[in-house]
Amino acid sequence: MRSQSVGTAGSTDEAALVERLRAGDSQAFETVTREYGGRLLASARRFLRNEDDAQDAVQDAFLSAWKGIGSFSGDAKLSTWLHRIVVNAALMKLRRRRRKKEEPIEDLLPHFDAEGAWVSAPPGWDTPSDVLLQRQQTRALVRACIDRLPDTYRTALLLRDIEELDTDEAAATLGVTPNALKIRLQRARQALCTLLEREISAVEIQPGMGSSAA
Repeated sequence: MRSQSVGTAGSTDEAALVERLRAGDSQAFETVTREYGGRLLASARRFLRNEDDAQDAVQDAFLSAWKGIGSFSGDAKLSTWLHRIVVNAALMKLRRRRRKKEEPIEDLLPHFDAEGAWVSAPPGWDTPSDVLLQRQQTRALVRACIDRLPDTYRTALLLRDIEELDTDEAAATLGVTPNALKIRLQRARQALCTLLEREISAVEIQPGMGSSAA
């Protein structure tokens, strides 16, 4: 009963805040910026990997939110609505960038011989990237490996595994079909596992690293 009453109070507070935003209350804008700005910036950083671009994306997102607050239906939480806007702003900025040379993902995917057998065994784990990121020892390594993925696959992985959008929403955000999103995500996960396997193997063969890691 206690959690239900808290949730109702929270919903009431948010509804009041949205009404103030719709009325053009500048203090309400400041409240939203202060309360959600940090989380939105963290999301933008994951996609853009550049502090200035991430800051710009958040500013663009807030401007879009202020202009479009009248269209906010309240079906989702305000934080969820803002998160969608900042992700779209980050992806738009990402598309405008000049394409840099990226590591071909084909080199990171499983290969088969003419008879359909594995040429080399696939990585021996299938732990989702969001779970790996929760482990302090592997967090920096996972982030570095995710950053090495081509943007096409990296964004699919971020949207589904890190930002936790469902398949349909992630596909709509990227402007692709759900099936295409699933293919990108599968390839991204396979490539990420390969990169992690290579990095971990490289650490394990260094003298003294095994004992220090334990």
